[in-house]
Amino acid sequence: MLRSFLMLSLLLSTQARAQNSDVPEARHVVLFLVDDLGWQDTSVPHHTEKTPLNERYRTPHAERLAREGLLLRHGYASSPVCTPTRTAIHSGQSPARSHITYWTLYADRDQTTPWARKDASSLVAPAWDVNGLDQSDPTLARLFSDAGFRTVHAGKAHLGAIGSSGADPLNLGFDVNIAGHGPGGPGSYYGQHDFRANGRRGKPGKSVWDVPGLEAYHQKDVYLTEAIVEETCGAVRQAAKDDKRLFLSFAPYAVHAPIMPNKKYLEHYPDLDPKEAAYATMVETVDHALGALLSTLEDEGMLKDTLFVYTSDNGGLSAHGRGGERHVHNAPLRSGKGSAYEGGVRVPWIVRWPGVVAKGTTSDVPVISHDLYPSLLAAAGVSVPKDHVLDGVDLTPFWQGGDLDREHPLLWHMPHFWGVHGPGIQPYSALRQGSLKLLFFQGDGRIELYDVLQDPGETQDLAPERPADARRLAQLLAAELLRRKAQAPRVKGGGQPLGVMAALNEMQR
Repeated sequence: MLRSFLMLSLLLSTQARAQNSDVPEARHVVLFLVDDLGWQDTSVPHHTEKTPLNERYRTPHAERLAREGLLLRHGYASSPVCTPTRTAIHSGQSPARSHITYWTLYADRDQTTPWARKDASSLVAPAWDVNGLDQSDPTLARLFSDAGFRTVHAGKAHLGAIGSSGADPLNLGFDVNIAGHGPGGPGSYYGQHDFRANGRRGKPGKSVWDVPGLEAYHQKDVYLTEAIVEETCGAVRQAAKDDKRLFLSFAPYAVHAPIMPNKKYLEHYPDLDPKEAAYATMVETVDHALGALLSTLEDEGMLKDTLFVYTSDNGGLSAHGRGGERHVHNAPLRSGKGSAYEGGVRVPWIVRWPGVVAKGTTSDVPVISHDLYPSLLAAAGVSVPKDHVLDGVDLTPFWQGGDLDREHPLLWHMPHFWGVHGPGIQPYSALRQGSLKLLFFQGDGRIELYDVLQDPGETQDLAPERPADARRLAQLLAAELLRRKAQAPRVKGGGQPLGVMAALNEMQR
């Protein structure tokens, strides 16, 4: 009865919005969320100018999106690692509020424990939500489904731990699940390996990393991204045949490790380091998948009525697993995945919405992943439950050409050590207000301040020369962490970690 009432309420609110708005309602919504795609990992320049890294990649379909939509050069992920960002998108709550602050794997198991031994800081990670989202949460898919949409998930889910209800996207409101489950990486990208980890190693047997549901492609010469998009295009065509509104969450496992080449594209990268050439083929394969989806939507007459958002769940991998020098794969941004610096959290963002978003436009207004929850729902005329607390803001007025009204600053909270050493890869909290970004490293109490509009590489720490701004933003950071009830790490051996204001006072002595 309650569920029926909720469905009726959502449908009525959708009708009311359609009657009272001059903005065309998005009939279909597509979220294209690439895994680990860095700010520089496409041929679309998100910097002020095209760079050699942009020249490296072949992504004509991403270029098409940018020509036909809005490029956001200061688009951010909610976290420098995957699960916190993905759950923030599907819940509208920042990791600081949800306490999903690290990547999940097994239910009721703290995944940070194996990595803590590698952390030289004095901190112990705090308690956090190790299970991720569950079937009781008002997820994007649940709200869209209740409003009459066909909800399809394809690819990497990583929204709930193995053994929890959130491990299966079907429990989170999706009507169709293509290859999604609890783990965050694939066993293999090759159909000849059955997409199994042991298949990649030349061994029999199963592992948790094996990609499910694609048995029709086993022992075939097919790349994982290609198999997933083929199944997805079939689901899109079925939605069109059934005359259903569509919410599609397309989330390829690429370009997450293991870095494995799509051999048909290797000839395009003869001068690159072999590992980097393999990586480039993964990027190109994702772009072909993007093109296949756009073509299918167009062929079915759906694209003209579709809000399409293209982004990534965190900054590009750079601390390990790549070719060449470490920590420079997102340059001029500093560092990469797992880091507090821009390379860890600034990601590609492109929005295409015909009749609403002006074509070929660019903006430096900062946005963040958990803004997508209220924005996608609002664009489609679906209401957020009144008792659901949000940290994201509705971007649709901004996408229509207006100002972005944001009451609170962008906030990041990662009170864990990711497990690989590199610049900024430490337990931290940070915020951005205007062009200024303040970072608080929880282990040593270090505070840094940067103007990321003028200095995207975070090369000049302004905290010593602008103490008033550092104090103001430190106070704001402390207040935001308290407002969202963020959990804090603790000092080994008992006691509490150095608070952000105490760290500031110590620095200014």
